[in-house]
Amino acid sequence: MYQSSIGPSNLDSVLDGEKGGSSRQVGLKDRIACYQWTFFTMTMATGGVSSALHGLVYQAGWVNGFGVFFCLLNIVLFLTNCVLLSMRFYLRPGSLTKSFTDQVESFIAVILINICQFGVPHCGVWLLKTLQILFWIYTGLSAVASAGLYLILWSTLIFPIHMMTPTWVFPAYPLMLTAPFACNLISAASATGRLDVLYSPAIALSAVATQGTGCLISLMISAAFIYRLMTQKLPRDFQRPGVFISIGPYAFTAGSIAQLGSEAREILPPDFLGTENSADIIKIISILVALWFWGLSMWFFLVSIGSLWKYLRTRKGMPFQMTWWSFVFPNTALVTTTEIMGNIFESRGLQLCGCAMTIALVIAWVSIFATMITCIKQRKLLWPKSKS
Repeated sequence: MYQSSIGPSNLDSVLDGEKGGSSRQVGLKDRIACYQWTFFTMTMATGGVSSALHGLVYQAGWVNGFGVFFCLLNIVLFLTNCVLLSMRFYLRPGSLTKSFTDQVESFIAVILINICQFGVPHCGVWLLKTLQILFWIYTGLSAVASAGLYLILWSTLIFPIHMMTPTWVFPAYPLMLTAPFACNLISAASATGRLDVLYSPAIALSAVATQGTGCLISLMISAAFIYRLMTQKLPRDFQRPGVFISIGPYAFTAGSIAQLGSEAREILPPDFLGTENSADIIKIISILVALWFWGLSMWFFLVSIGSLWKYLRTRKGMPFQMTWWSFVFPNTALVTTTEIMGNIFESRGLQLCGCAMTIALVIAWVSIFATMITCIKQRKLLWPKSKS
């Protein structure tokens, strides 16, 4: 049964409590008080779709227009989430600290990658310098935040293995956005002929370090997840969308490492580490490592799709949760990486595959967004749960 907000929520009970209303009259303040960090999965998905559109090899004015639209919409949704969450914390004193010990809520995301992609080509040097400062701030905060969140969770909650899902990786997710941020920042500077504005070697190397940290944390969590699957079978219906989260860490890593490696000549000095042709060596190694992680993310994609087979076979509906956005945002990383691989290997097949996957992502985003709005109207979402 769903637990009240007096103590930390159990993940299963929170997910099971999606339906059920309160007998008392519910006002707007009560609905705002139900707002959670999980709504940031919507902004992650929206920004990811924008990135996927930006990475398409087949560019046109209307494609770029859609990308800019999703970029601006992402900013609006992000600010809306910030305002409504702040109102929740104001209306319910103590809910801020409780949210950091809740198994469902402990994550957040940023939108700086889209600004690199769509903002830098149309703005002056000031934006590059600002983004470089924000990169260092974000990198430091992501390391501190991920370690802090895990320490809070480990010291306040117990996570049984039968409840394990890839959502355990969310506190480390900020780490895995540093390399995508770095490679898009460097790529935008290079494309506009302003690479000298950035200190590219430091940005690239620090991004690789933090990205590697996040990826290795994810690898250990993935091992626990596979052990859970072997001993407890697939997650429950309400947790099933979370299986897709296992795609993201390796797809983000593969795409960013491949992109940084491909631009090693522009990023690194000729005598890097005192070795001639070091940039070429790093490029080859980076692409090979990226292929490993890309293959792993593809494998998790197949597993995630297969986990939904019973719903397709029985036509059994799946109750809406904000975790539905997991169908989109991890896959945006996979799509972007597929597009990057297609460009690196000049493979028309991979490029066409990336286009088809992008179209599917946009359709999925629209469908989930429409379902979310419908659930809000029907009081299935942002509605106080029954304590009975």
